[in-house]
Amino acid sequence: MATKPGILTEWPWASLGNFKYLVLAPFVGHSIYSFFMGKEENQRDFSYIFILLYIVMRMVHHQMWISLSRYRSAKGDNRILDRSIEFDQVDRETNWDDQIIFNGVVFYIGYLMLAETHHLPLWRIDGIIITALIHTGPVEFLYYWLHRALHHHFLYSRYHSHHHSSIVTEPHTAVIHPFAEIVAYYTLFFTPVATTIFTGTASIVSIVAYAIYLDFMNLMGHCNFELIPKWTFSIFPPLKYLMYTPSFHSLHHTQFRSNYSLFMPMYDYLYGTVDKSSDTLYEKSLERKAESPDVVHLTHLTTPESIYHLRLGFASLASKPHTSKWYFWLMSPVTLWSFFITWIYGHTFVVERNLFRNLKMQTWAIPKYSIQYFMQWQRDTINNLIEEAIVEADQKGVKVLSLGLLNQQENQVNKNGELYIRRHPKLKVKVVDGSSLAVAVVLNSIPKGTSQVVLRGRFTKVAYSIALALCQGGTQVMIDGEEYKKLKALLNPEVATNLVPSKSYASKIWLVGDGLSEDEQLKAPKGTLFIPFSQFPPRKARRDCFYFNTPAMRIPKHLENVDSCENWLQRRVMSAWRIAGILHALEGWNEHECGNKMFDIEKIWNASLQHGFSPLTTPSAIEAKA
Repeated sequence: MATKPGILTEWPWASLGNFKYLVLAPFVGHSIYSFFMGKEENQRDFSYIFILLYIVMRMVHHQMWISLSRYRSAKGDNRILDRSIEFDQVDRETNWDDQIIFNGVVFYIGYLMLAETHHLPLWRIDGIIITALIHTGPVEFLYYWLHRALHHHFLYSRYHSHHHSSIVTEPHTAVIHPFAEIVAYYTLFFTPVATTIFTGTASIVSIVAYAIYLDFMNLMGHCNFELIPKWTFSIFPPLKYLMYTPSFHSLHHTQFRSNYSLFMPMYDYLYGTVDKSSDTLYEKSLERKAESPDVVHLTHLTTPESIYHLRLGFASLASKPHTSKWYFWLMSPVTLWSFFITWIYGHTFVVERNLFRNLKMQTWAIPKYSIQYFMQWQRDTINNLIEEAIVEADQKGVKVLSLGLLNQQENQVNKNGELYIRRHPKLKVKVVDGSSLAVAVVLNSIPKGTSQVVLRGRFTKVAYSIALALCQGGTQVMIDGEEYKKLKALLNPEVATNLVPSKSYASKIWLVGDGLSEDEQLKAPKGTLFIPFSQFPPRKARRDCFYFNTPAMRIPKHLENVDSCENWLQRRVMSAWRIAGILHALEGWNEHECGNKMFDIEKIWNASLQHGFSPLTTPSAIEAKA
């Protein structure tokens, strides 16, 4: 919100929350009924029903730009600003669709009130020319002076400062304004449309094309990467005064007192408000190459719905822990389409870019879903994708690559990454599965004074290491089945006395992995602490028990550009496997952690604390819950 909110800053439907789309429901219902039921077929007005299609088209257009912008900014080439985007900006820009709802309401009311808008022709060239001339003249001119007025301290503090809270812009930033400001803009933008309507020269193409132009230029100008090639201005030099670039408008968000124009910089040139560094920044941004990261975290898609929770997906969903939404079923055709695309697409893609002091980091994703990792006929394909990513990271000079989620399966895929080390013994990049830090997090999540724990679920490298550490520390570990015999063989007789072959469920401290059934959970005492050691959280079957997160830690404040959640984890919380790769690079450890190899658990835990990572819960809080 603006620093000193003025009148009409709040949107009229702000109190409706996620139900704000109900504002459009009467209009949508009436238009559909009128088109299909109300009149003879030859009298149906396509322009009325087209308003709904136009609203949907605008939503898709916005989403395409946010996905493209985030992908390009994550890669880093042609990037304009190096500053980070954080959760407060994402939260501030979640209402980007308010102006689309407002646009829909204006169009519907305009149609119902003005007979001239009925049965518009598809195309009229005179209306298109009139629209272009009025936009170039009155609209751009009046916007320039309105914009300068909004930078006067009185209006800026009450309205425009809300927009300028985003120094590093994203496409959504383009439409984040108080309600009164949007009304003023729409009044300007409606001028060409109203003129063509009242002169009888309007057409569906002239109105829709103008709307697309406004969105395209507005969204493009708020991307944090430069995409207009120099040859466009070389071929037609006057274009420099008729079309701005993302870097041109980015300067307005950093310098504030220059580059006021809407889309056509000619008025800035005319009135001497062009920033002197506009051309320099434009050329530097175009020439900027993608920086090679120091650390790469290699993850993958989880459920089909996870595409919406990616940082490249819906920004508001990505900024919250992964949960299923009721409206996803409406998007099932898109979900199915994306499933087939990822099935066909055969290359890792960049998801996120972060900075830890001087350490540059990226997250790469394998275009495969979790279910595909368990398909025998998909394993070679997945192995090849992981191997290609490791080789690519090695060629780019990456220091450490950490394996996340199922990219480090022990028996089913790659033996915790050992397969790739054997195939490429001369790798300079260090491959880390993060098991040692995952073990350390679990051990430090167990309440102090615990004398007995239950260990359940599929046994992994992490599970064995946890059991060994607990037994050596004097804590009894109750294990059921063949795993007891395997683990006992690894212990000396004195330590092995702490390993109990029991089916008892009496302990209130359960360390659980994949494969934990709901029936087993129901046997746990009331108030049990379920502490996962697996990559994926267990399905919660008890409301009278406490479920910890999968091994993870809170990240320090100086880890920058964090504006999305990692899968089901909270904000600014990172999985132990991902943190392990960062620590590996920070400490300069010159060895792999994969296969059966484990680092010193105490050493890596202390390293995580020294670098500012912190446990999710304090021992006192855990003991209180227990």
